[in-house]
Amino acid sequence: MKNHFLLSLLFIILVICQPQLVSGQQKNAISTAESIRLETDRIFEKLVKFRRDFHENPELAGKEKQTQETIKQYLLGLGLQVKTDSYGYGVVGILKGGKKGKRIAWRAEMDALPNDFPDKADFRSTVKGVQHGCGHDVHMAIALGIAEVLAKNKSALHGTVYFIFQPEEETFIGAKNMIAKGLLSQINPDEIYALHVTALPVGQIMVKTNEMFAYQKRVRIQLKDELSNDEAKELTKKIHHFLSRASTGSKPWEIQQISDPNIGLMNSNTIFKDYLIMDENFITYSKNGAFFLEAYLYEADSSKLEAIIPKIKQVIESSGYADKLLSVSYIQENPTILNDEKLTNIAVKTLDNIYGKGFVVMDYGQVPFFNDDFAYFQQKIPGVYFFLGGSNIQKGITAMNHAPNFEVDEECIKTGVKSFSSLILERLE
Repeated sequence: MKNHFLLSLLFIILVICQPQLVSGQQKNAISTAESIRLETDRIFEKLVKFRRDFHENPELAGKEKQTQETIKQYLLGLGLQVKTDSYGYGVVGILKGGKKGKRIAWRAEMDALPNDFPDKADFRSTVKGVQHGCGHDVHMAIALGIAEVLAKNKSALHGTVYFIFQPEEETFIGAKNMIAKGLLSQINPDEIYALHVTALPVGQIMVKTNEMFAYQKRVRIQLKDELSNDEAKELTKKIHHFLSRASTGSKPWEIQQISDPNIGLMNSNTIFKDYLIMDENFITYSKNGAFFLEAYLYEADSSKLEAIIPKIKQVIESSGYADKLLSVSYIQENPTILNDEKLTNIAVKTLDNIYGKGFVVMDYGQVPFFNDDFAYFQQKIPGVYFFLGGSNIQKGITAMNHAPNFEVDEECIKTGVKSFSSLILERLE
């Protein structure tokens, strides 16, 4: 009887005290977040200057030499160990905490785009034909900011943080080649994170489990004999019509709608799910006596991928070209971002606990036309990839990637630094 009484008493004490313990943990996390916010505010102007310097001096994939040197010197100044032998002009900053713990990696891209789109910024590119029209300059500034904030807390850190500044993302080979050169076996992170600024409201963080983008593939049709322009146009029109799929009345190819509250990514009834978008205008050419037709397609549903090539063959055969058909194949099929389900849910809960429920907005769709080779890291390590809003309609700023007049409200740098410094600290704890 005595033992039963003591056990019952212990159970009551635990039940009564548990909310106080949880509350104390939350208070501690919120207090830490406030310190992070103050530190972020302190370094914000410096980070903006770095972002603008990157923007004025962009470098194409495989040519990120000056960018590498800038990042290297900054990280060394923070007291981080720096590696520049991972691949190309990549940089890896290593922040070892004062206590033992897990290993977490943060990835940021370095390269710019080969274009001359109109740029409204006062600090526009000084390099003809090259510009940061995708936001990688912002990503680097955020990563440097996270590194500085965490370096200030080095003695209290449990574990190690790796800052991977990756070259050659736009050509989709940087991550793959860093892995092939043995980077992950050298640093062996337990988790990896990244973000991409895009045309959502400034400071809004959005994420979902599994696919963030549609599956992108480039299909090639090879025929024995050349088709006339009219024949090729008619055939490709049939293929496009037969394969394309979208919910009634929706236009998921109108990517500017991703931030629309009624049909955009944040709405469970979004138009950006269960679709297949296919180029209507195929590239056609003749080579070595054969005739080729090529086009990109974007499929949101992985379960429907295997049926695509058989459907294309079906259209070709039913159009009277069965005897001309040599092959239908994919000549490009990059992997897509695939967020680890368990880690994504933990990350959302962590940020919501610190900054308030609903701080992270859930994504219900998949973005077409874009992708990120961060997918190669996720094939090896549990990882989460976030969207970060950079648009500010009131200021006339639209952060639509790879588009003319791409702009970013630099306030999103603050959100990125404070939010993900907090996340990494909590994950290390």
